[in-house]
Amino acid sequence: MVRGSGSCNAVVQAVKDIKMTPEEKLVFNLYYSESRVDALAELSKISKTSNDLAPLIWNSVGTIAVLLQEIISVYPALSPPTLSPSASSRACNVVALLQSVASHSETRAPFLKEYYQTLFPGYVAVSHYLISFFDFAADIPHYLYPFLNTTSGAKSFEYLRATTLSVIGALAKEADTEIVDFLLEGQVIPLCLRVMETGRELSKFVASYIVKRIVLDDVGLRYICATLEHFFGLASVLESMVVALEKEPSARLLKNIVHCYLRLMDNNLARVALRATLPEALKNGTFGHLFIDEPAAIGYLKKLLENLAAPDGEAEAPHPGPGPAAGGAAHPGSGPTACGASRPGPGPAMGGSPGGSSQAGPSRVRR
Repeated sequence: MVRGSGSCNAVVQAVKDIKMTPEEKLVFNLYYSESRVDALAELSKISKTSNDLAPLIWNSVGTIAVLLQEIISVYPALSPPTLSPSASSRACNVVALLQSVASHSETRAPFLKEYYQTLFPGYVAVSHYLISFFDFAADIPHYLYPFLNTTSGAKSFEYLRATTLSVIGALAKEADTEIVDFLLEGQVIPLCLRVMETGRELSKFVASYIVKRIVLDDVGLRYICATLEHFFGLASVLESMVVALEKEPSARLLKNIVHCYLRLMDNNLARVALRATLPEALKNGTFGHLFIDEPAAIGYLKKLLENLAAPDGEAEAPHPGPGPAAGGAAHPGSGPTACGASRPGPGPAMGGSPGGSSQAGPSRVRR
């Protein structure tokens, strides 16, 4: 490390004199607090069109550390909810950059792995912050989960939740069982169910999309159908959303809900449960007008009702446990085997408080 302010200024000037692309200059500006806000805003705009930005952000020394420091700095404003619109906008710009990393084919895989500042043992100095090595010894997406664990209806929180969900949605978009395992381990489903219950239309849509993508994977379906808490946790939220859509219709949101129900029907025991719990509005044509221009959605709903009326096949044996990431033992005799039983009312928590969602910061920090 160069000592002395004069020497430091000389180094900084030397770096500035190096020919850099506009994106590289903006990334360089992230290292300095006085230029960071503007750099974040510009990079967030560029991230929507540039295919080279994600590798640049990931491979440039210290940039991810700066972004994570920005994320952590928001935590105190989450509870009690004091997040200002300007702070929310700044945080959303940071999250948008992480979304670009999560979406890019070159950086998606390392983004899911644990991030360590291996170049500097013990501590690293980043933009005048002295950051403990262990502060970053966690999977990067887990730093975003506290944003989803908020319930404030303020626009600043809703905007932040929706942007955060977009990062997870970018991961869930890939039909990859490893990614599904990762999301289940982080208890993403309970977090999404909370948003599906309390959020606005946009965040509900993205959250339901994530749940749909997880359930479409065999591992995700087994997870949901492994215990009564998991199954009825999802089914009760889907039902409440259908009821709400009768008053405030949304075709794209309903399409995700119907697709979730259709996938659950692939489990024979879940099909039995849905015969008793599927909302009447999905059976009586209440939403027919919403899908006039949605042939795929019409097909989902038609297939759902056909499966509902089809005779039972051989019952599928319940999964022997709550899946690779449920975090606890299954109920004795569970899996929706007691389909006629009254609902245990687990709500979005589905068998316990969601790991990785504490306001204090990310879970699974490994020592």
